[in-house]
Amino acid sequence: MVTRKNDIPPFQENAIYAHIVGWGMSVPEQVLTNHDLAAIVETSDEWIQARTGIKERRIAGENESTATLGLKAAQKALEVAELLPIELDLIIVATSTPENIFPSTASLIQDWLGAVRAGAFDLSAACSGFVYAVNMAAQSIRSGSIQSALVIGSETMSRVMDWQDRGTCILFGDGAGAVVLRASDVEGGVLSSVLRSDGSGWDLLGIPTVGSMDVHIPEASPNGHKMHKMHMNGGEVFKFATRVITESVTQALDLAGLEMSDVALIVPHQANARILHSAARSLKVEADIFMSNVDRYGNTSAASIPIALCEAIQQGRIQQDDNIVFVGFGGGLTWASMVVKWGTPEYAARRALYQQRREFSYFLARWRRRALQWSRRITETVSRIRPERGRMRRLRRKIDQSNLR
Repeated sequence: MVTRKNDIPPFQENAIYAHIVGWGMSVPEQVLTNHDLAAIVETSDEWIQARTGIKERRIAGENESTATLGLKAAQKALEVAELLPIELDLIIVATSTPENIFPSTASLIQDWLGAVRAGAFDLSAACSGFVYAVNMAAQSIRSGSIQSALVIGSETMSRVMDWQDRGTCILFGDGAGAVVLRASDVEGGVLSSVLRSDGSGWDLLGIPTVGSMDVHIPEASPNGHKMHKMHMNGGEVFKFATRVITESVTQALDLAGLEMSDVALIVPHQANARILHSAARSLKVEADIFMSNVDRYGNTSAASIPIALCEAIQQGRIQQDDNIVFVGFGGGLTWASMVVKWGTPEYAARRALYQQRREFSYFLARWRRRALQWSRRITETVSRIRPERGRMRRLRRKIDQSNLR
C-alpha cells in the first residue's frame, strides 16, 4: 500500500493536509539494567551492548499497563495540541500487547479521556504499527471524513518475555508515545507512506496466543513456541530489517518527490543499534541522521517511534519545515515508512481555558463511567427481581384457586 501527498479524492476542491500538532510519551519509572539482567539469565553488560547497543530498559510496575501508559502519553499529546478529548474523532492504539483481546485498548483510553465522540480501535502490525496507524489517521483526515485523530503506540513487552531466552529478553522494554493529528489547508504534514507485509515470515517473530496454529506444537520440539511468549529468529530478522529500511525509505521519498539530501532526520523503530548503523551505510548517510535512544529504552515495539520522536523534539533536532522520515519493521513480517513535513499550522490559542476543560473532562469521564456501571448493575438486579415477582404472583393464584375448590 502506498499513499502520496497528491492522493486527494477528485470530488474535493481544496486539499486537506494531516499535520502532527501534539505529542507525548510515558515510560515506567522502574529501570532494568544489563547488570540486573545478568542476574536473571546468562549474559553480561558487555555482551548486550556489543550486540545491541542497549544499556537499560523500562519495566512496567504492578499498577501500570498498556492502557495506563497509553493514557498518560495521550494526555500529554492533547495538552501540546491544545485539544479537548471531546474534539477527537478517532483514536487508534498500535500495540502487540493489548490490554485484552477485546475490548480494544483504544476503547478503554477513549472512555478514560472522555472522548465520547471518537471511534476507537487497536491496530496490530507489531513494531511497524505506529506508522501504519498514523497513515490510517492521516488518510481519514485527508479524505475529509474526520478532523482530528489521536494515535498511540503503547507496549508492555516485559509481560510477553520468556525470561530464560536471552535472545529476546535482553532486547525489549515498556513504554508509550502518542501524537495528535489535525486537518489543515496548510500544505505539509504527512506527505507519503509505504506500507508492506510478507506473511511468509510469520514464524520468524511472533507471540502465539488464543487461536494460534502453534497450539498443537509441543514446547519440547526444536521449533516449538511457548504460548503467550515472544519468539524470534534474530539472524533472519536482522537481515530482513536492514534490507527493508533502505528500500522503504527510498520508496517513500520518491513518492514525496524528495531526495535523501532533503531529509533532516530519520526516526526509526528502535530495535538494535547495529541495524541502524547498517541502514545508514546502505543509504549512504551519516549515522547521526538516525534518531536513536535504544540504549536507554531498548525495543519498545510500536511505542519506539513516538517515544524517539518526542525526545528528538525535546532535544531540538526537529525544526519548522524539516522533512523527517518514520520507518518501522517487525513481526508479520511488516514494514512501513512515512515522510512528514514538520510544522504546526496556526490554530486559535486557548491554552489556559482548555487546560482546565481537559482536566474537567477527565474528572467527568470517571464519574460518567461509575454512573453507567451502577446503572447497569441496578438494571441487572431489577431484571432478576421482576421474573421472581411474576412467578410468585402465579403461585399465589394457583393457591387461591386451590382453596376455592
